[in-house]
Amino acid sequence: MSEPAAQPIDSPEESVSVHYDTRLPELSRWRRMQIPAIAWLVYTAIRTIGPTLRLEVLGWQHAERAYSRGEHLIGAFWHRCIFCATWWWRNRGVVVMNTTNFDGQWTRKVIERLGFGTAQGSSSRGGLKGLVVMAQRLKEGHDVAFTIDGPRGPRYVAKPGPVMLARKSGQPIFLFHVGVERALTFEKSWDLFQVPHFFSRAIAVVAPTIYVPPDASRELMEQKHAEMQASLEKVRDVAESWFALSDEERQRIRAEWNK
Repeated sequence: MSEPAAQPIDSPEESVSVHYDTRLPELSRWRRMQIPAIAWLVYTAIRTIGPTLRLEVLGWQHAERAYSRGEHLIGAFWHRCIFCATWWWRNRGVVVMNTTNFDGQWTRKVIERLGFGTAQGSSSRGGLKGLVVMAQRLKEGHDVAFTIDGPRGPRYVAKPGPVMLARKSGQPIFLFHVGVERALTFEKSWDLFQVPHFFSRAIAVVAPTIYVPPDASRELMEQKHAEMQASLEKVRDVAESWFALSDEERQRIRAEWNK
């Protein structure tokens, strides 16, 4: 899963070939054979570990308020917590932007089995076409989502796709992070990807929604992007530090985030 970043455009022809190109890349026979095998392993891991997680959610009232107004969410979260986020949002028809490269092809098989839809595109190829698909899915009544620093980083640097989509659709940006008490962290991966241990406690922290007016200027778009970046950093800080806090401190933060 991934989402689009602004890229310099040298010509209209380049714009079409890069920003709207969602053709699958050529892969070797060996790589094509790996796709179903990896997808099966990852799906099995999520379906096996996911039901054992003990997940608490802070700030869910922000989603409830949006839903009560008939709105649909433009979700954004860091790539690091994609395992837990996928389990939490399974079987809700959420449409996610998904890269067409090798990783994206097996990822698509996993998430579609878990009840997600996909819009093909990434920060390097097909991003604008992916945004068009996501805007249409919002109109049809679906939530959508981005792994905001995907597909390959830089880690914890938000790309502008959700702000662009919020301006086009009028729907709110929904930001969250999931922290876990015990997990296997892939220290050599660009995103410090985490796979939670069986029966681990987990905490999802949700930020207040962000709205972008349809007539937003470039300056306002940049401000909204900065606001999104700051909110994502804040929910990550709370979620990642949660299980090191005292019970009293956690209770104080619950009261703050759930009001």
